[in-house]
Amino acid sequence: MRAVPGCVSEEREITRQQDKRTKPKVKYVYFFGAGKAEGTGEMKEILGGKGAGLAEMTRIGLPVPAGFTISTECCDYYLKHHHKHPAHLRPEVEKNLSRLESVTGKKFGDPDDPLLVSVRSGSARSMPGMMETILNLGMNDKTVVGLARRTNNARFAWDAYRRFVQMYASVVTGLPKEALEGRLRALKERLKTKDDTQVAAESWQKLVAEYKDYFKEKQGHAFPEDPVEQLWGAIGAVFESWMAEKAVTYRRVEHITGLLGTAVSVVQMVFGNTGDNSGTGVCFTRDPSTGDKSFYGDFLINAQGEDVVAGIRTPVALEELGKRMPKVYKQLESARHVLEKHYRDMQDMEFTVENGKLYMLQTRTGKRAPGAVFRIAVDMVQEGLIKREEAIERVQAQDIERLFYPVIATSVPREELRQRKICAGINAVPGAAVGRAVFLAQEAEEWANKGERVVLVRRETSPEDVGGMAVAQGVLTATGGKTSHAAVVARGWGKCCIVGCDKLFIDYAAKQMSSNGRVVRQGDWITLDGNDGTVYAGQVQLATPEMPKHFHTIMKWADEIRRMGVRANADTAQDARKAREMGAAGIGLCRTEHMFFKDFENPERSAERQLAIQEMIIADSREARQKALDRLRPFQRGDFIGIFRAMDGFPVTIRLIDPPLHEFVPHDADKQKELAEKVGLSPQVVARRVEQLSESNPMLGHRGCRLLITYPEILDMQVGAIIEAALECRKQGVKVIPEIMHALTLDKKELKILVDETRRIADSLIKKAGIKLEYLVGTMIELPRAALLADELAEEAEFFSFGTNDLTQTVMGLSRDDAGRFLPEYMDEQKAAIFSTDPFQTLDLAGVGLLVDWAIKRGRTTRPKLKIGICGEHGGDTESVKFCYRVGMNYVSASPFRVPIARLAAAQAYIEDKRSKRASR
Repeated sequence: MRAVPGCVSEEREITRQQDKRTKPKVKYVYFFGAGKAEGTGEMKEILGGKGAGLAEMTRIGLPVPAGFTISTECCDYYLKHHHKHPAHLRPEVEKNLSRLESVTGKKFGDPDDPLLVSVRSGSARSMPGMMETILNLGMNDKTVVGLARRTNNARFAWDAYRRFVQMYASVVTGLPKEALEGRLRALKERLKTKDDTQVAAESWQKLVAEYKDYFKEKQGHAFPEDPVEQLWGAIGAVFESWMAEKAVTYRRVEHITGLLGTAVSVVQMVFGNTGDNSGTGVCFTRDPSTGDKSFYGDFLINAQGEDVVAGIRTPVALEELGKRMPKVYKQLESARHVLEKHYRDMQDMEFTVENGKLYMLQTRTGKRAPGAVFRIAVDMVQEGLIKREEAIERVQAQDIERLFYPVIATSVPREELRQRKICAGINAVPGAAVGRAVFLAQEAEEWANKGERVVLVRRETSPEDVGGMAVAQGVLTATGGKTSHAAVVARGWGKCCIVGCDKLFIDYAAKQMSSNGRVVRQGDWITLDGNDGTVYAGQVQLATPEMPKHFHTIMKWADEIRRMGVRANADTAQDARKAREMGAAGIGLCRTEHMFFKDFENPERSAERQLAIQEMIIADSREARQKALDRLRPFQRGDFIGIFRAMDGFPVTIRLIDPPLHEFVPHDADKQKELAEKVGLSPQVVARRVEQLSESNPMLGHRGCRLLITYPEILDMQVGAIIEAALECRKQGVKVIPEIMHALTLDKKELKILVDETRRIADSLIKKAGIKLEYLVGTMIELPRAALLADELAEEAEFFSFGTNDLTQTVMGLSRDDAGRFLPEYMDEQKAAIFSTDPFQTLDLAGVGLLVDWAIKRGRTTRPKLKIGICGEHGGDTESVKFCYRVGMNYVSASPFRVPIARLAAAQAYIEDKRSKRASR
């Protein structure tokens, strides 16, 4: 519709045209080459890790093939606009392609001296092998002839063409890889060769024709000959690969969220498969398994890059390059030192040697085994590369978790190991794993979902196997080296991995593997020793390793920096001792009900306390309940004495009974009859009493402080046992700091009744003993009403502890036991994508966090020095701990084995806060 002169629509049209002229275009393409780059290493969010690395290496003068990177913003646009590119992307790509031709002196599609390119993915976070790459793009029936003539190497030219057609067919058009690989295997079997380099040009030419016939049969049209058409097909395919199942699965497992997508780097091809003075490799500036400052990597002579990463051929150690090509090795050594000093971290580098000339293809922060994380961080501080605070920030929660992964127990006799040995390979990732051998990734997932422990066994892994790798205890491959796909992914996840078992024959059809006459069928148990690369038959005993010395150094630095306390959730003296070993400075949650059924110090006496609590619950009078509680009291007192001794000098927060009583009594007829005989009642009376205790919604029912209001004799017993235990320990010279906590409070009057009675019982016992004993009385904040009225509750409570497990349930209206049915859908980026993380693992800051912040501020308006902590599972989650620091909590409390994670996160929170304050000044 044309605008009418002088009307509003005309004015709007003029404004729109002006905006169109003045609004700057979004830059989607960044060039690098000839020593200059438009991007930098700081632009990972826009250029992806690979694009940023190529730009930065170009800027600092390393030998990098020229190219350009299409930004992640373009991928984001493409996926949000029905798989269409932005309007001005095509002219930007054409301009940069022309610039690339100028720098290289070659023309795209030139039949005599063609410019060939790779099209590579790369996101801001490393996702090894999860997205697509296409090599040798620009090959067609004419350029292959020109390449053969220019290089005087027809075998190389047709091999390059074969690789391109194979990659393009599977990546861009989705033809099954196995169908193409099957034709390649059949060719090699006919020629009786395993090595690509032994296949003649004529054979590669026939395979290309076979591939193209298959392509036409399946696609209904010929394989594209136009290089420009090929390029746009490849760019779209790389963008599409961001949402491929394997990539989505990897991001879910690695908790990667908030990224725009993948960038696409279009790079001049350099060839490692032109002959014996060429090759390709992957290397690390330090040993990623141990952290040792030694040059580490794999190299293949006369090969292209995917041959190393895919593990198709077993490579040689990097030292071999030094013997065969000493000049190139010296250049690579120099690049190693330059990059590590520049990035101030261990680097994972990919390189190609073409006719004796070195090219750097990628650098990124290298993934490393758990022990290596700590060693590298400490060593780099001592070398002056980084400061202590940076070393602390580099360690992640999963790095600590993986330190506890098992190893072969030293108690296993050497002769037993000798008899069990099946084969040996390359120890790619340390540790040990025991599981049932499974040969397909999908079946590994199915077995794991049924509760089975599995070891994934493959000839080599590919990105499609990531789901099976994620659930497996360990990974075993017949081919590949320490930088193969299997090794890189397993190392990132801290999973035991053995690769390159060249004596291992895997039969997928029969679902079995064999070596040295021994056969292992699917479902048979095997054990991997990732420390020396040995595979054993059966289940070998495993043990938890000792923490490396560099772990203790990092934790010492973290403790010196952090300002927030870290306690543990511990219910027994055994747990308390482990908590102290893990560095806990107190107990933030001791659940008394866990003591009712199990005597951890004297297990043979467990039945006595079980009967006492059940007798108390079944009793129909206060006198009968008191009698049973009197029998239970010594058990509780003894438990508290053990805990206080273990925590000598540190506070112990003891939560009084919390679960509803029906959880402690039997619900099947046989068990009820057995209990009836023990307590001298009829089975009918016991059954009726159990029925009376049942509730429709017990989580919000008769539990916590409500039980103590109804049955004050329980309060009397528990407080009495706590104070008696504390007094006994004081007599023995143990410093005791008890904190008595009431659960599920919702009202000031309710809390006042309980606090007053708690103090009456405690003060009476202390006065009678004539011993000075200080203690605190506080409450858990688990209900929205309690949080909203925190200022009133703080009039009675001397401390708050946020029970965020229940608070998350009551604020969000989610049942922790039932939400698993739909939460995966809520977190799946391909589906609803409502949550980025599970709110029961990482605190919901927008809702639950808002209420926590409110409660802390309100509580401290009443009692400025109110002690505040958190005791839910979130106390061991990094992001939740950092939130707790920001809102002013005094401490967090986590399960014993997550205490080191909380200590680290508390230090990281302080560092981030200090940096933020410095930036705002």
